[in-house]
Amino acid sequence: MVNRGMGHAGIRALACLMVAGMVAHRPAMARDVTDMAGTIQSVPDQPARIADLWFAHNELVLMLGGAGQIAMTVDRPQARPWMYTVFPVLFQARVVNGPQVTAEALLRDRVDLVFVPDATATITAFRGVGVPTLMASFHDVAGLLRVVDMTATALGTSQAHDTATRYRQMMTQSVNDVRDRLTHVPAGARPRVLHVQSLHPLRVDGADSIVDEWISLAGGRNAATGVSGNMKPVSIEQVAAWDPDVIILGPDSGTPDAGVQAAWQNLRAVREGHVHQNPSGAFTWDRYGSELPLQIRWAAKTLHPELFADLDPVAMTRDFYHTWFHYELSAEQAQLILAARPPQPLPHPPAGLHP
Repeated sequence: MVNRGMGHAGIRALACLMVAGMVAHRPAMARDVTDMAGTIQSVPDQPARIADLWFAHNELVLMLGGAGQIAMTVDRPQARPWMYTVFPVLFQARVVNGPQVTAEALLRDRVDLVFVPDATATITAFRGVGVPTLMASFHDVAGLLRVVDMTATALGTSQAHDTATRYRQMMTQSVNDVRDRLTHVPAGARPRVLHVQSLHPLRVDGADSIVDEWISLAGGRNAATGVSGNMKPVSIEQVAAWDPDVIILGPDSGTPDAGVQAAWQNLRAVREGHVHQNPSGAFTWDRYGSELPLQIRWAAKTLHPELFADLDPVAMTRDFYHTWFHYELSAEQAQLILAARPPQPLPHPPAGLHP
């Protein structure tokens, strides 16, 4: 008989435990962590098994030294081959479809910390069975730095804290350097940039997005006026009306639909040869991963090459991977990343390494 004083959350938790046929492992809780929704969660001392259910956040955990602790990930090796090349230990993690992960699955895999992108209903279920769950989404550079700090606190290691501190300093320095070089560039000399997330169907990134922020930081103006948010569908007629000076194609943008080829070829940026492929490494540079400083500098050089003539994209990419990922990237590998091409050969699980 169920205790009448038990709340709905308690009943759900009990049901999950019964279905899973086990009791959630409750490690010693070492610290309180405030997530990006402002919710305080008690997390274990140096969590041993992490479920990272946001694509972009996995790279932050990896950078902060938590590669061996990721037990469940939404990043597949087919989609993120550079991530698995640089961090082959990730092959030990179970690859999952984030929205389909249940509280029972967390219990079966003995997960003791979860990162999620949004404050969805699954958070209640996860927390209901005693698994600390942190919301990790952000929408700008300042938010990225807060998430890095939050994640370092959750991991609880000196390496994570030191890396987070140095990363904040590097990001601040990178942004300030780019801004200083662009100080005297008037608004009228800043090109109108359209960032295309997908060509078929046609989707672009507008205001109130991290894409809009790095376009501005890099000395451009977002051409997608009247559009707010990421990956918004638009017509080729609307793109033609904007007629951007520069088009940056997202790493997975594909090719234009045959029906819009003629209009696409008539765009100013296409006619004048100002269409650029966005680099993509362990995670896509143009989105929410830790390689955002590379994106800002690459975009600034792309838009204002005369002001960033001393910036060597290959060298900066290799240095970033050495410093933050502890991986010695060759010049050839850096060139593949800058061209948004996969590693050669593609990564394979190390012998004997299984989830």
